[in-house]
Amino acid sequence: MSERHTYRVIVRGTWDALTDEARARLLAEAPRHGLAAMRFTEEGSLTYEASPLKHFSLRYVVVSDADDGEEMAAAIAEDRAGTTLRALGYGFRGLRSSVTDLDTMKINYKPASRR
Repeated sequence: MSERHTYRVIVRGTWDALTDEARARLLAEAPRHGLAAMRFTEEGSLTYEASPLKHFSLRYVVVSDADDGEEMAAAIAEDRAGTTLRALGYGFRGLRSSVTDLDTMKINYKPASRR
């Protein structure tokens, strides 16, 4: 069995061909999808600005085989994003992802300052 890694994936896209109903719903729900909503979850966290209602991002945690790499984590997250947005009735285009492998991420700790 292959080693599993945890990835944080940000999927970005552009709203496209939104119906009047979808646009109204997005605008009404915008306060719940601002900066305070930014978190990485398995089901995804949608964020966007109401003005202008143009771009969005979804943040995911994806656990996948390390051998499959970041490309697979991105594909999984983009598939989840597309499924979620279609289920909500939101038109979109241009999904693209950025991936961070938490298991290989280097953390630079600053040494404690001397007094």
